[in-house]
Amino acid sequence: MIKFKNVWKIYKLDGEIEYQALKNINLEIKEKEFVSIIGPSGSGKSTLMHLIGLLDKPTKGEILIDGKNVAKFSDDELSTLRNEFVGFVFQQFNLIPKLTVLENILLPTIYARKKLTYDPRKKALDLIKKFGLSGKEYSYPNKISGGQQQRVAILRALIMEPKLILADEPTGNLDSKTGIEIMNLLKKLNEKEGITIVVVTHEADIAAYGKRIIKIKDGEIVRN
Repeated sequence: MIKFKNVWKIYKLDGEIEYQALKNINLEIKEKEFVSIIGPSGSGKSTLMHLIGLLDKPTKGEILIDGKNVAKFSDDELSTLRNEFVGFVFQQFNLIPKLTVLENILLPTIYARKKLTYDPRKKALDLIKKFGLSGKEYSYPNKISGGQQQRVAILRALIMEPKLILADEPTGNLDSKTGIEIMNLLKKLNEKEGITIVVVTHEADIAAYGKRIIKIKDGEIVRN
């Protein structure tokens, strides 16, 4: 599904100094896996997440998605692939305050470049009912709890039927009980729906939900 071959990510600081954020990364994430990426602050895990999510390109090496080298994609092709292939869940929820729960969930469908084979509104309402948010369709983000906001973010990630959900510190702004609920929801999506899940975290108890744990330190994978 996703394959990294000798991937490096190097940033230039002050025009001359090179910072090696990732060093010779070789990694494969298979379809329907639940993978956790763990590492301390500054380890390179956020850079790795950006590459997995097609938000950035490597300095050297290849990233293959279903066997296709993304380096050869135009910006438009990459944007289309990102919109259809991956759904993002962030620590800060990243909901639009002026949009309702329903409108936030529907947002990715507005930018869809492919013809959808389903009615987005009906699908969104079905998801809202399925994941316990009935009655909140027309509420605004500031009127619902943090756990409910994260559920909305997950449904927004699901609306385009992605192959992959990439979750960056998904429990970081939640209390322990709500965090467990969110992780169990991601686990259920993996086991029941067959969606590939990649969770990026610095917390060992959150990483433990993954069936495989990738540990990164100083830009290198030390356990895979």
